[in-house]
Amino acid sequence: MSEWVKSERQVERERVRRSRARRSASIATASTVVFLVLVVWGITNSPGWPRVRETFFDGEQFVAALPDVLEGFLLNIRIFVISEVLILVIGLLVALARGIRSPAFFPIRALATLYTDVFRGVPTILVIYLIGFGLPALKLQGIPSDKATLGIIALTLSYGAYVAEVFRAGIESVHPSQVAAARSLGLSHAKTMRFVVVPQATRRVVPPLLNDFVSLQKDTALVATIGPLEALRQAQMHTFNTFDYTPYLAAALIFILLTIPMARLTDHLAARTRRRRGA
Repeated sequence: MSEWVKSERQVERERVRRSRARRSASIATASTVVFLVLVVWGITNSPGWPRVRETFFDGEQFVAALPDVLEGFLLNIRIFVISEVLILVIGLLVALARGIRSPAFFPIRALATLYTDVFRGVPTILVIYLIGFGLPALKLQGIPSDKATLGIIALTLSYGAYVAEVFRAGIESVHPSQVAAARSLGLSHAKTMRFVVVPQATRRVVPPLLNDFVSLQKDTALVATIGPLEALRQAQMHTFNTFDYTPYLAAALIFILLTIPMARLTDHLAARTRRRRGA
């Protein structure tokens, strides 16, 4: 059996494709370098640059604030992880509740709809204020007093509404024939949702869910408004003591180091989904 050999036309076509790819990469790299050089030149030659460099790019202040900011960032991560788990559970339950069509469960469906409408309409920072200061003011037994816990509750309520709509969109994207086939096999509505609809919907909504969680990671900094010593709060304390804004830069860089990989993972999963669908 003879070995397959590429034709001259195929070899030439691949050579041209590689050449075009190299040229495109070279042009993109050169244009990016020129753009960055122009941006840096414009900033460093602006009239206020010396003052900005002194108050935002002080190396000594950066090194001094970094340990405390990192320690506070660990609290941000704990808030993020706990909130993420709770948000997934609440979002899925609310999405399922909104999909119930039985008249007997109308109050549950109405409450789920009201929840999503209210918490998608109220800015997250206002939810944090209302939960962080409002719940302890009730002085009810069992209400947590820890500010980080109250922040987790607020973020869960706020983002749960958005995630519920993401799940609902995924559930409704499953073709009705899937449900009909499952019911024809004798599965109940609950088992159809559990074994047929929800698994398919979950796979489809992974990229938008990750986008929401990228935003959630950043919004954990809003919890600083009610007092926990997370990264932003630690940066604020250093700034108040030194009147230098470099600690804010340290906090921003730490958040970037976490959110950029998550964003790239989201893009990778979205591209893989498009390839699977043949787009």
